[in-house]
Amino acid sequence: MSRERIVITGIGTVSSFGDGVDIFWDSLVAGKSGISNITGFDVSELNCKVAAECKDFDATKYMDPKQARRSDRYTHFAMAAAKLAMQDAKLDHSSVSPERLGVLIGSGVGGMDTIEQQSRAFHQSGARRVSPFMIPNLISNMAGGVVAIELGAKGVNFGIVSACATGTHAIGEALLHLQLGREDVILAGGSEAAVTGLSFAGFCAMKAMATNYNDDPTHASRPFDLNRCGFVMGEGAGVVVLERLEHALARGAKIYCEISGYGATCDAYHITSPDIEGRGLSLALERVMQDAGVKPEDVDYINAHGTSTQYNDKFETLAIKKVFGEHAKKLMVSSTKSMTGHLLGAAGAIEAAVCAKTLETGIVAPTINYETPDPDCDLDYVPNVARKADVKVAISTNLGFGGHNGALLFKKYEA
Repeated sequence: MSRERIVITGIGTVSSFGDGVDIFWDSLVAGKSGISNITGFDVSELNCKVAAECKDFDATKYMDPKQARRSDRYTHFAMAAAKLAMQDAKLDHSSVSPERLGVLIGSGVGGMDTIEQQSRAFHQSGARRVSPFMIPNLISNMAGGVVAIELGAKGVNFGIVSACATGTHAIGEALLHLQLGREDVILAGGSEAAVTGLSFAGFCAMKAMATNYNDDPTHASRPFDLNRCGFVMGEGAGVVVLERLEHALARGAKIYCEISGYGATCDAYHITSPDIEGRGLSLALERVMQDAGVKPEDVDYINAHGTSTQYNDKFETLAIKKVFGEHAKKLMVSSTKSMTGHLLGAAGAIEAAVCAKTLETGIVAPTINYETPDPDCDLDYVPNVARKADVKVAISTNLGFGGHNGALLFKKYEA
């Protein structure tokens, strides 16, 4: 049975580089790091003091100031990315029916800033000082809800939460709904604003974060490098406009690429560690290619989860070699987290944007800070410098605490 062809027609990103896909992509191609010393809160008691903060972000550019005051920062990012994606797609109410417009924007953590602020108010001043907006602001589905209200989108809308695989799963679920013909357009992606004191304290307690580069933040995230020592958190959002090809052509939309496959699995192994044999991710990779109808040798590029942690990078490399065999050595594999930091629930969304831009431009963004090869990580990680390449098929992978795995497959658009 033939399925609807689905394409990406708009991209919206909010990152430490600034707002919008152009500055985002130009920074990645230039090999620029968006990681710096934290300025948003006191880091004196933390052993990781660096992050990719959105330091100059202004929510009132995208939301009414009153609404912005009543919303969490992760919702601000989601609204900005959604509106930027709509603008990039040249999509408005005249070009899509509200009943056929969906929003699937997830978050791995949700309103962490709200949780911290309201907890302080409760403990310092009592229950009467807790805001009536606390619950709506902190729940992880609210970003998608607020975006849908603002845009009048009455199609599919629910919150997806799968830790660092959230953005990938949101886009994958959107793909399924569109292939079934239930919607014409879906805004899909992830948003995260977990660069806060409490969040950092928790991740530092887990010994998951980079601690050896506090005086050299741009070198802190170093996926696949022998001297990696943990991940660096980022914040922001990514939203892509997914659209039925027929609908996109009818309105004369610009097409970045086709999205053709989705794979989702669980390690069923450990709450934080990936499967040490890479079985869950291997299955997700096999499924995404089967779903898209491509063979391993057809794949040119993988935007890896590549967190810069000891376990992830080793076991992700293992999974790629298991699935692709000899072709693994011919693959280009890069981790743009080396520049953006790890945006947790938004990671898969901005990395889907990377794949779309790779297919559009024929440029593969590098893995920066790759200086000392690790014998366990022996693939072509596009080290340090962007590369021109004829990429026709790209895959993005993401893993989340709880054993969640997600993979998306993108193809160069051909009429």
